[in-house]
Amino acid sequence: MTTAIIGMGDIGSRLAANLARGGEPLLLASRKTDDARQVADRVGAGARAVSPEEAVAEAEVIVLAVWFDVIKDLFERWDGQVAGKILVDPSNPIAIDGQGAITKTLPEDQSSGAVLAGLLPEGARLVKAFGTLTANTLAEAAHRTPRAVEFYATDDEAAGDAVAALIRTSGFDPVSVGGIDQSLRIEVFGDLHESNLRTTLTEEQARSRLRARP
Repeated sequence: MTTAIIGMGDIGSRLAANLARGGEPLLLASRKTDDARQVADRVGAGARAVSPEEAVAEAEVIVLAVWFDVIKDLFERWDGQVAGKILVDPSNPIAIDGQGAITKTLPEDQSSGAVLAGLLPEGARLVKAFGTLTANTLAEAAHRTPRAVEFYATDDEAAGDAVAALIRTSGFDPVSVGGIDQSLRIEVFGDLHESNLRTTLTEEQARSRLRARP
């Protein structure tokens, strides 16, 4: 499958480096074309800078490494254009307040994954993934032994399998938390997000936590 990453900020550029290290061919896109070119040059062979429009047209899996509100706008714009494609949501519904603290922009019991599932363009498939660890941890923990876990959530088993394969290629072990209705757990302030755990988990530790939850 052809994989694209749209958004070359901290998460997108780090994910691109991890996937390229694992040998994944990539399409890299950003609203600033030079940003995508710079990341493609840095991560090496197999990464190609394209426009966001080209990424949507060519890729079968599209990782949306942009802000939550931007993804909502893209979903509206892409209606009818992404049928059959897997859209990967790493977003966290957060903002920075006047004191520099992270605050949630949705009600406490609502996840960006659930909101986006309700806005999903017709025929597209949604997977929540790549947003549970910080960019620094993505850089430091990838491809190490023992492997750290990246959680994911989806209502589509085949789409989940495809993204799980990408998680492995990026240097982590994939662990499903269930359907999109469980994505709250792997977003900021969720019990399986790094902001609460303060550490990474191995696959054994992750599965033990999932089993222990009532």
